[in-house]
Order: sequence, then C-alpha cells, then structure tokens
Amino acid sequence: MKRILVTGGAGYVGAHVCQKLADSGFVPITYDNLSSGHREAVQFGPLVFGDIRDTGKLVETFLEFRPDAVMHFAARSEVGRSMTRPAETFSANLGGTASLLHACELSAVKHFVFSSTCAIFGEANGVALDERAPQSPASIYGQSKRMVEDMISASSEAMGLRFVSLRYFNAAGADPAARIGENHHPETHLIPLAIQAALDPLRKFKLHGTDYATPDGTAVRDYVHVLDLADAHVKSLEYLRDGGGSTAFNLGSGRGYSVREVIATVEMHTGRKLNLFEAARRPGDPAHLLANPAKAASILGWQARLGLTDMVADATRWHQILAERKRDVA
Repeated sequence: MKRILVTGGAGYVGAHVCQKLADSGFVPITYDNLSSGHREAVQFGPLVFGDIRDTGKLVETFLEFRPDAVMHFAARSEVGRSMTRPAETFSANLGGTASLLHACELSAVKHFVFSSTCAIFGEANGVALDERAPQSPASIYGQSKRMVEDMISASSEAMGLRFVSLRYFNAAGADPAARIGENHHPETHLIPLAIQAALDPLRKFKLHGTDYATPDGTAVRDYVHVLDLADAHVKSLEYLRDGGGSTAFNLGSGRGYSVREVIATVEMHTGRKLNLFEAARRPGDPAHLLANPAKAASILGWQARLGLTDMVADATRWHQILAERKRDVA
C-alpha cells in the first residue's frame, strides 16, 4: 500500500484527510507535535511525534516509512494570533515548510500537496475568486501562506518536485459518525463557536463586526464541508500520480453565507437561540470571501457536494458528543 506522510495529521482538516486516505487504500503517516492537534484524532495510521522544524527527525521518518508523497497541513493558522505574534507564525509556517522541503529533497519525495488558504487573497469586494485573483492578504497568516506557496514553487523545479496548492475557503463540519471533528483550543471558527453557544445557554456569542459593506452588515464567507476538502486532497494526489503538473486550486462551494445567516442555520438546527452580543471587527478579517471553484471542477473533477445544513448537522453531532466526553471526564 502507498504511504503518505501527513504533517499536521492530528489537526482538524489533516485528520479528516487521513480518514479519506485510509478509505482510499493509502496508509497515512501522521507527523505532528500535538501543539494544536489531538492524539485521539490519529485513528487511521501511525503517529510520529515531531516538529516540522526538526529536519533530522523528518529525515528519520522518511527513512523509516518511505512515503510516496507528502501532504502538508502543519501550521499556525489562527488569524488573530498571527496579527499579535507574527514571528511565531512565520517561524512555524515558513521555517517549518523550509525544513520539510529540505527533508523531501534529501529523501527524493516527488509529490507534494500543500494546505493553503483563501486568506492569501485578502478583500474580494464581492467577486468570486479564481486562481488568478490578485493576492493581497489582510493578515500575517495570509501573508505567511502566500510566501509558503512561493517557497514551494521556487524550490520545486530544482528538486524535481511536483505540487498542488489547495487554497480552501472556510472549512466546516465533521465526520458524520462523529469519530473526529473540530476541537480547537481556543476555538476561533464561526460554526463551532455558534454551536457551542447554542448548546450552552450560559455562553455568550460574540458577533465580530456588524458594519461591513454586505447585505446584513456581517462578513460573508464561502463554507466547504471538511469531507469535501478531504476528497479534494485525495483527488489532487491522484492527479499528481497520474503525471499532472504543479498548480493551485481554489476550493469552495461558490456560495457565500453571512455570519447572521450561519447563526440562523445553527439556531434552526438546534432549536435554540444564541445569546448574542455585538463586538468590533477582528483585525485582518475581510468583508467578503467567495470561491470560484471552476478550475478544480474542470481538472480534478471536484465540487463541493455538502451544504451548510450538512455542515451544521455534522458539527452539532460532534460537539454534542465532545461535550458529553468532557462532562464524563469532569
């Protein structure tokens, strides 16, 4: 069976991709320092504990498992934290990727799938973004991911490496069987925060920004189910294995939802009203981000199949079980 090294495979998207890889006949090798990932999320292959900035440890891992390709998720991904701790973000995202690329070169790995982000584009002004859209990231996190894409591209020719960069929009949802799901500490993503507030009537929900130039004044985002993202990663790997050239794809549904629309969906699904209070915008948050996923549809044969209701339903099931587990431990 083909082995795939998955950096950050104990994290939210990485763990779901490992699940999809295993279901598709691959063996995912998770490489993670568990700084933000969870050991219990590693259910579909072995775990190697390590930091991607440790090139020697990476090379040892490559020698032990002989992976056929790398999928790279390990990163500092919190937008707000990136604005207050830029050095930390650059160290993990740029320094870690440089170390990983060096290990790939030493180990003659030729296929590389990178977890990028729509944050490299910045403000969209209501336009659905394709891969040629201007890149003007509004956050340090977005800047770091854009720089990593440049690093991979600049290194690839000399290394004989072919890569795919997947610029996905807002990941949401969970495994429908609730084996894995979103579990960040602290949580910063809209849908899990709204669900947690719905499940706990004592918890307040902070609505960041009500004065955006959008129909209801709240930020608009393109949400894509994490299972659809996992499918895109496996399709990208197969594309590279079939001889496809290095490229990037924007992954989203092509449909935007405002924060208030998401809140309404959570309230409808849970049957509970959120305890809302309005707060200022968060630094680095653009008003509108929407994907044009036509290239992924044309080349990978990929499209988002699951909608916002699916994402909220699957995520709610996961957070209910997660809350029960925490109560049992307490």
